[in-house]
Amino acid sequence: MRITRDLGGGHAWTLHEGVLGDGRRVFVKRSSDASAVLDSEAAGLRWLAEPGAVAVPEVISADGGTLVLEWIDTAPATAGAAERFGRALAALHAAGADGFGAPWPGYIAELPMGNEPAPDWPSFYVSRRVLPFVRLARDRGALSAADVELAEEACDRVAEVAGPAEPPSRIHGDLWSGNLLWSADEVVLVDPAAHGGHRETDLAMLALFGAPHLNTILAAYREAAPLADGWRERVPLHQLHPLAVHVCLFGEAYRGSLLTAAGDVLAL
Repeated sequence: MRITRDLGGGHAWTLHEGVLGDGRRVFVKRSSDASAVLDSEAAGLRWLAEPGAVAVPEVISADGGTLVLEWIDTAPATAGAAERFGRALAALHAAGADGFGAPWPGYIAELPMGNEPAPDWPSFYVSRRVLPFVRLARDRGALSAADVELAEEACDRVAEVAGPAEPPSRIHGDLWSGNLLWSADEVVLVDPAAHGGHRETDLAMLALFGAPHLNTILAAYREAAPLADGWRERVPLHQLHPLAVHVCLFGEAYRGSLLTAAGDVLAL
């Protein structure tokens, strides 16, 4: 493999364009300190690809701190691709998972994330997703003791307000707009934090920073797989985790959004 262009860096890795000996273009992530993160990403991409429901880049290799992926040519976002993606995402979720969690170590950005199984989604979400990052944000000085208490009160409400119990869905886990690559006719998913979780989590992540053609995606999804009543009101519940992660990564700039979401959960 020959590196042809540097694409900058992010978190604990550098990004590159490369070409294989057979002429194929590839996307390359390299890190001497985060090989476990890249191995987790590769495992998640392969797992998401298994049902054949959504498009993900082929994992060409993942070894020794270097992740090599199929190159994806991007194009402007279109309503047609959004509609197809909504149906594809519903099919991915319906493929299901063996339980809440995953059999590989989890990461989001460079932060470790517990994937150990839990008996139900509320306990998994609170113990593996929300509280660890709320407490890490406190330890990093971005949240006060009162902030943590508010988040913990919201966590105490999760089982009560989570809606009807559903079986574990096969979810991307970090489905914000930056992890959607729009190609000529489809959406390709990258940078997963994949695990067995709740399907509303992926939908809430799409809404968090405003995915293109979001209403079209949601309409197509709901036509293929109707959602339980109250799903819109539960969006802040599913955004507690990514907002807590953002406080850990970027500090107090996201503190207000996290506390607002916690207050919204308490109001459900």
